[in-house]
Amino acid sequence: MNFEQSVPYRLGILLAISGLCATIAGCVNKAQPSFERPPAPVVVSTAVSQDVSTYMDALGKIVARETVSIQPQVSGRITRIHFTDGANVRRGQLLFTIDTRPFEAIVKQAQANLAKDIAAKKQAEANLAREIARENWGRAQVERYRTLVEQGVVPSEQYGQLRADYDSLKANTEAARAAVRSADETIKVDQAAIETAKVQLSYCYIHSPIDGRAGQRLVDIGNVVNPGGPGSTESAGGVPGNSLLVIERLDPIYADFTISQNNLTSVQEQMRAGTLSAEVRLPDSADDPISGPLTFIDNAVQSETGQVTLRATLPNPGHRFWPGRFVNVRLLLGRVQGAVLVPASAPQMSAAGSYVYVIKPDSTAEQRTVSLGQRQGDLIVVEQGVAAGEKVVVNGQLGVIPGGKVVIEQPQNPASVATDGSKS
Repeated sequence: MNFEQSVPYRLGILLAISGLCATIAGCVNKAQPSFERPPAPVVVSTAVSQDVSTYMDALGKIVARETVSIQPQVSGRITRIHFTDGANVRRGQLLFTIDTRPFEAIVKQAQANLAKDIAAKKQAEANLAREIARENWGRAQVERYRTLVEQGVVPSEQYGQLRADYDSLKANTEAARAAVRSADETIKVDQAAIETAKVQLSYCYIHSPIDGRAGQRLVDIGNVVNPGGPGSTESAGGVPGNSLLVIERLDPIYADFTISQNNLTSVQEQMRAGTLSAEVRLPDSADDPISGPLTFIDNAVQSETGQVTLRATLPNPGHRFWPGRFVNVRLLLGRVQGAVLVPASAPQMSAAGSYVYVIKPDSTAEQRTVSLGQRQGDLIVVEQGVAAGEKVVVNGQLGVIPGGKVVIEQPQNPASVATDGSKS
């Protein structure tokens, strides 16, 4: 084959190879179909508008409104105990009896002394009456003899003797009056001694000074007790060493808690507008709060911690709250009108801050940056970024892309989210 014959041949081969490559490429392109992301399944809820409270949360401790340590006021042996440990007691209820016999004897002795001194007073009064009669007779004699002396019937010496006798009678009368006055004073002392003895006797019967709940008694029948003094020791728990019992008033009851001094101004401003209240929850009953007014703010900031102590007073008829127990306290400061709320599961975090996915009418998801407020139960306040009535994604955010399509699914727990996506 010459050169002229080989050129067309080679060109034909090249054209055939090029056509084959184009055919193969066309087949490859037809084998790769176009891809479109399917809608992301999500659960949504409707943002709602309602009035909410602003608040501060703190850890608090329950404190009895009144705590009384029952102590003896006289020495003696316990003869009877009139209550059971842990019982509810009423004001004036008899708790303990101390041996009354020594004090009854003191009362009888004081009464005997009074009777004796009353008899002595009667004798002194009788003596006074006799001396007054003698004084009156002496006065009459002096008057009669004065006339006789003036008439010259009797000598003046006899009149002088009568006058001296009359002065002696007056002195005796004054002494008798002094004896009566002394008897009166003695009777007053005796009466005071009787009252003192009766008071000491009354201390043998120890009554409850308040309504409350009795703790564990610290003495038994037969124990000898003594009144406390400045040097009384204290037993474990800070109870005086001579204490017989501790009674605590449980209804109403206090919840003490602290806030930072940085929040004190806000609390004071709200208190000027009206009485603040607090919601108190037990750790094991967080969904069942008890409300009570804020009744006390300490008069100084604790220098060591920068905290201020506050106190709320709570009704406690069923003794649900117990002294010494820790509680969760929410101090309610005010009301926000028409706040926008979404479920707390809707907001997500990113490097730019919090955001939510809002479902638009065309079933696409729009990512919006939001400013969040305080949590309100299962909801949270959205201060900026979402309007009431808009639907936000509460579940399935990981599958959503901004601007992507979504498909709304029913929640697995319809009791917590309504069929339209709003919280029931």
